[in-house]
Amino acid sequence: MIRRLRLRPTLRLRLTLLNGVLLVGAGAILVVLAWLLLRDGLRPADDLLPGTTVVLADGRTLEAGQWQGQLVDAASRELLFKGLGALLAIGVVGVAGAYLVAGRALRPLHQVTATARRLGEATLDQRIGWSGADDEVAELAKTFDAMLDRIATAFEAQKRFVANASHELRTPLAVMRTEIDVTLSDDESDIADYRRMATVVRDASGRANGLVDALLVLARSEAQAGRRLARRVESDLAVGAANALSAMAGEVERIGLKVHTALGPAPVVGDPGLLDRLAGNLVENAVRYNHLHGRLWIRTGSDGKRSWLVVGNTGFEVAPAEVPGLFEPFRRGGQERTGARGSGLGLSIVRAVCDAHGGTVKAVAQPGGGLEVSVILPSADAPAAT
Repeated sequence: MIRRLRLRPTLRLRLTLLNGVLLVGAGAILVVLAWLLLRDGLRPADDLLPGTTVVLADGRTLEAGQWQGQLVDAASRELLFKGLGALLAIGVVGVAGAYLVAGRALRPLHQVTATARRLGEATLDQRIGWSGADDEVAELAKTFDAMLDRIATAFEAQKRFVANASHELRTPLAVMRTEIDVTLSDDESDIADYRRMATVVRDASGRANGLVDALLVLARSEAQAGRRLARRVESDLAVGAANALSAMAGEVERIGLKVHTALGPAPVVGDPGLLDRLAGNLVENAVRYNHLHGRLWIRTGSDGKRSWLVVGNTGFEVAPAEVPGLFEPFRRGGQERTGARGSGLGLSIVRAVCDAHGGTVKAVAQPGGGLEVSVILPSADAPAAT
């Protein structure tokens, strides 16, 4: 089967044709102007008296007006013939030159295309590294390299996330498997041993289930970041904080925390489920990473444009340099997978929920230990952005 060759309207071809059309068009205009100027300017008989005759070199005698007409016609034909020939030659040379110049100018684009075709998970370290003139092509090459840097960073973060998630899920599964194998292999196991095994399996499965739920919330929040929320309901951060504190009342009492609250109205518009998880994660972290007889403080409020939720706690010391890392998945106190309670996704979910609602979150390490996390979201009373 013979394949038909199809001429693609490439950018190089379009630039060449455009340059050729402009060049030939400009040349044609010049030829026409020269022709008009010749016909209007070549009138020597107009200065002679009527009835004047002209003797030609071959001996013929012509009336001056007739001689002028023949002269103008001959000069016009010669001008058109030579002008069109020159125009054809200039057009051919101009189109060929434009094709070569366009190819040279577009060479970096071919380099970008070749680099993009070679890219894969194993070749994300390749860059264009354009070192030519500082023009639009150089700007495109730099932008492409910067995009590759972001993609490589995202791939590494994804790999790290998958590895950490696998580790976190493997731990409770391994605990359940080990506990079941040990109990079943003991022929003298009684009902108490099986009850103990069931308790361990229940706790481990609860931990695995909690991790899966947290991963689903994180994925849901990140999927809505930068896009319109699927649900937009007016909520109050103060109510979410109060409910979260009530849910942790038993743990607060157990470790003897001193709680200080200043829950002013903080109306926001967004997904109620995600907003409740945001407040719940902040309060749970503040309780979980506190110490005996420590302090916990919660503040909410609004100024009409912004609503905020501030949750702080005492606890172990956190180096200021480690604070940004707390918002990364599976980071606890700046360390990865320390085996502490929780999945290490709490602040990651908080950040993702804030991004999904067009807000911001920041954390500040407290002198003497502890952390204060501040969430700022657009207020429900603020005018909608257009």
